[in-house]
Amino acid sequence: MFVYLSKKIAMPNNSKLLCVAWNKSEGYIACGGENGLLRIMQLESPLDVKGKSRQSSLSMNQGVAGHTGFVQMARWNDYYKKLTTSDINGLIIVWGLSKDKWIEEMVNNRHTVIQDMKWNADGKMICIVFEDGVVIVGTVDGERIWGRNLGGRNFSKVEWSPDSKMLLFGMINGEVHVYDNMGNYINRVVLHCLNDVPAPFKLVSIYWYNGSFGYIEANCPSLLICYTNGRVQIMRSEIDNAPVVFDTQMRIEDVAWNHLGSTIAIAGSVTIQGSDRETNFIHFYSPLGEHLRSLKIPGKELKSCAWEGFGLRLAVTVDHLVYFANIKPDYKWGYCSTSVVYSFTKPDRSETSVVFWETTKDEKFIKYMKSLTNLISHGEYCCLITKNEETAGQYILVLCNSIGTPLEQKDIDMEPMFLEMTKSYVIVASREVFYMWQFQNPKKITSVHLSSRRSRREKLFHIDKVPGPSTQNENIDFNLANVTTTNPICAICASDKIILIARENGVIHHYSLPHVMLEHKYNFNVLPSQMAINSNSTILAIVDNFGVLTFYQLEGQNSSGTTGKEFVGERLKFERKDVWNIKWASDNPDLFAMMEKDRMYVIRGLDPEEPVICKGYICQFSDLQIKTVLLDDIMLYPENPTKGLVVDIEIKALRDTRGLLEKVGIEEAQKFIEDNPHPRLWYLLAEAALDNMNLTVAEQAFVHCKDYHGIQFVKRLNNQTNESIRKAEILCYFKKFDEAEDLYVSMDRRDLAVSLRKMLGDWFRVAALLKSGGVGDDVQLEEAWNAIGDYYADRQKWQEAVSYYEQGRNQVRLADCYYILEDFAGLEKMINALPENHELLPKISAMFVTVGMCDQAVEAFIKCNRVRDAIDCCIHLNQWNMAIDLARQHAVKDIDSLLTKYAGHLLEKGRSMNAIELYRKAGHYLEAAKLLLKEANRIAKKAKPLLMKKMYVLTGLLMEKYHEQMKFNVKSQKGKKADVSSSLEGFLEEDTASMYDAQLVDSPWHHAEAYHFYLLTHTQLQAGYVDAAMKTALVLRDYEDVLDPVNIYSLLALAACANRAFGTCSKAFIKLESLESLEPAQKQQFEDLAFEIFTRHSPKDSKSNQVDCPSCASSMPDWASICASCDAKYPPCIVSGRTILDYHYWMCNHCKHRAYESEILQRQTCPLCHSPF
Repeated sequence: MFVYLSKKIAMPNNSKLLCVAWNKSEGYIACGGENGLLRIMQLESPLDVKGKSRQSSLSMNQGVAGHTGFVQMARWNDYYKKLTTSDINGLIIVWGLSKDKWIEEMVNNRHTVIQDMKWNADGKMICIVFEDGVVIVGTVDGERIWGRNLGGRNFSKVEWSPDSKMLLFGMINGEVHVYDNMGNYINRVVLHCLNDVPAPFKLVSIYWYNGSFGYIEANCPSLLICYTNGRVQIMRSEIDNAPVVFDTQMRIEDVAWNHLGSTIAIAGSVTIQGSDRETNFIHFYSPLGEHLRSLKIPGKELKSCAWEGFGLRLAVTVDHLVYFANIKPDYKWGYCSTSVVYSFTKPDRSETSVVFWETTKDEKFIKYMKSLTNLISHGEYCCLITKNEETAGQYILVLCNSIGTPLEQKDIDMEPMFLEMTKSYVIVASREVFYMWQFQNPKKITSVHLSSRRSRREKLFHIDKVPGPSTQNENIDFNLANVTTTNPICAICASDKIILIARENGVIHHYSLPHVMLEHKYNFNVLPSQMAINSNSTILAIVDNFGVLTFYQLEGQNSSGTTGKEFVGERLKFERKDVWNIKWASDNPDLFAMMEKDRMYVIRGLDPEEPVICKGYICQFSDLQIKTVLLDDIMLYPENPTKGLVVDIEIKALRDTRGLLEKVGIEEAQKFIEDNPHPRLWYLLAEAALDNMNLTVAEQAFVHCKDYHGIQFVKRLNNQTNESIRKAEILCYFKKFDEAEDLYVSMDRRDLAVSLRKMLGDWFRVAALLKSGGVGDDVQLEEAWNAIGDYYADRQKWQEAVSYYEQGRNQVRLADCYYILEDFAGLEKMINALPENHELLPKISAMFVTVGMCDQAVEAFIKCNRVRDAIDCCIHLNQWNMAIDLARQHAVKDIDSLLTKYAGHLLEKGRSMNAIELYRKAGHYLEAAKLLLKEANRIAKKAKPLLMKKMYVLTGLLMEKYHEQMKFNVKSQKGKKADVSSSLEGFLEEDTASMYDAQLVDSPWHHAEAYHFYLLTHTQLQAGYVDAAMKTALVLRDYEDVLDPVNIYSLLALAACANRAFGTCSKAFIKLESLESLEPAQKQQFEDLAFEIFTRHSPKDSKSNQVDCPSCASSMPDWASICASCDAKYPPCIVSGRTILDYHYWMCNHCKHRAYESEILQRQTCPLCHSPF
């Protein structure tokens, strides 16, 4: 980072200042001092979309009256735009903004000195600490939450935790205690920074960064405690046992943490040895304790400092002055190809966000990297450096292209503190060693590269050792990084030819590439922080820690002529101060760009050009143009950068050439360019000459540019006799295509206009020209329509593409669009429209197969004469009945064997229901019924009655379909003669199958009836219809072969007992007691229950209804299903269970079961098979 003083503001009457506070959201600055001084100012923003820094001028400078004593404290509430100030007399005032004026909103005075006060992270609460030990916590509205004297302790500082659940109090004796947010003591912070310091010591500040903009790394220290003796402790939490501890070697007055939590400003003074005079400094540190930069502040008494909300400026109060320092942060960024690569943190993510912003297309690619430490870029590639969280001390180098795609990576067991990158190498250095990785260009990788050994691509050297064959082993030993040196590395730079490594004693090592041989040691007696080599590796630019830029000549030899010996390099007569960014031109070794404060200078040789106001970071310097990126502006909204944040600045020679061409003429400009030759200037001259139709000068300029295509273009123009066509081609050269087209049309050469638009790929305009001018033919128009269709298809606008493909009669692309749009009706129309055996039909068939539309797929396959594919399609989609029909129609063999084989496979896997479904869809109803009946019999004892009913009903329905199939087969064989004999033949053919198959005809329905009436009895009994339940239970006696007799007669006994038909109940108990399947214990239980019932009730039915038999008129019970006189059998009603004695009844068309018409009227489906009617 770089810091420099940019402005100072004096207070009225030279009143001394004690405090300063900067509002992070609105930019207001509050300064408090002696005699009640309180001023609120606002500077204009330093940000400018054009990349030019403005001088910070005041847009507000208001003195507010209210205090009479020294204003010693000012605290902003950024969220609610309020300012809280206090003076030495204990007066607290809360200020608010009203009509561009700051006015008092609340006043409080306990007549006790206030030691400290802080707002919490969201600005809703404030904690105030008084000298007498009283602590008050209140709201932003002025309401007190709590206030108490915490044990008579003498507090001096206070700080909120980021989540506002804890308060940290600093004591007069320097201790730091932790309380909860209600004032209850928790523990004391262990102060490691004071272990070897004798008491007493004064606490300066407690500052806990709240993480509102994320953290620079996971588990980053954020709680800062510092003392006047210069000791600083930064902790990860209030109980951190391994905090960051360091000594600033100065008397600290104030500290401030920037908004990102990446930089800490520590302000204080240092006593110069040998005198009593003190010098004011601000030291900048990272949260990890790394010293970043120091800034000397003029004046005597430095009291306070505060960061701006963007972290780009710092306000410092010294005596009666407010100094403003501008900060240029060291962002993690780079520029590769046309992409700006930069990183930032989010509060809701632990990873670092890395943005690859492709500036020409304005496309952004965001990657999330864990523990990103740095990045470097060059040419078309970028290298990201991350810390390996799984292996301590290991780092990962990830090579990426310009859109963030990882190409290659390496693991290194050393800390990468200094980075450099060339077109072939990534160079990483720690304090002791430097590592070189020759990465592979993906465009040039061959099998030879892939088989190259690691030793040829990776090298590691210790800075104290001279590289040679003995140091270049095949296996890299990273243990060298643990070998310390008394003269560590402080900076590196490289070109395609050499590597320069600077050491802290001022010596720079010069290594040649690619062999990495130590050629020279230069003693420049300077401590570099930045270094850069020009394009031909002859001049080195060095910026030291104080921002002083110097140039050194690298050419020449040492006096002894011995390789690797130290000699003094020639320092050129050039020096600039306050330099923070440098860049050599990539195509001219004498051109150099640098940033000095807020100005950009271009140095030609050793002579600076006129500066340009700029605050951007230099990305690229080539073709007399400097590309800068406004990173300060980008970091405000890092996820949404805009094109205006990349600014191109032309150097003076380019600007002057443009001026000469515009105002003077080509001849004078040509003379100027001859004196200051550069390809970019010759290109300008060539373009200007072409614009003026001066082909001679244009050809000369292209020759100087070594532009072969330009020379050929001029020759073609010389050969062109038509002046208008020549002008049109020049317009095309300048990319003025609309004007060129108009010129072609005015010449009545629409064919040339069409050719121009075709070459540009502007097919919309091609179609318009062809339609309007009558040029071309249908083939050209169809070509245009298809190209427009491709345009919309590439942008996934499929509906628009369809309309143009239809006009262009492009059946292949049209089918693709229909498929993507799921317009299957359109695909069906295509099947009908296409001729037989068309090459597109198989593709359309495959499309239908993928979405399960079997009928359409089969139609397409049949039309292109692929019967076997059609059958395979049916099998794939489980449409076996269609597959069998196709096989029979087209005499395809082995379809039944394939069906049987697949069914056997399913049965082996235990998927019997899938096999049943397979047979059903294939029309093999008898096989499906057999399998289902077998499955039902297998689970009959353990399955629920309802499931068993469903399975037997399904078996019965399958048998009914089998009967119908057999009848249909006989009819189809006999032709259209459908008489009684054909039906009988169908039955006879069915009966001759096998005896087992014949049993299947009635068996499923018999079982289904059993479970149906069993469930019906339970339903009636639960509903309270006990008489109906008993009659249905009596029906169950005919199904002892299906149901367990114990269940049948137990249910009958229960229903009869509930119906007070104790005679029927007695018979049921007799039947139960006579069952041999009962266990003795069960039989005893039934006997005991019967004894209990019939000791209370006589075994007689309370009522017995008699009816006449419709056949013989004999009297019979109404529940009887068989007449005792004539043996006539009557079926039960499937709705109620009653015996049907009426000749008028309802019969189901599917299962052929009967019911009373009066009882079926309320239903819409059959109670047994649930078929609708």
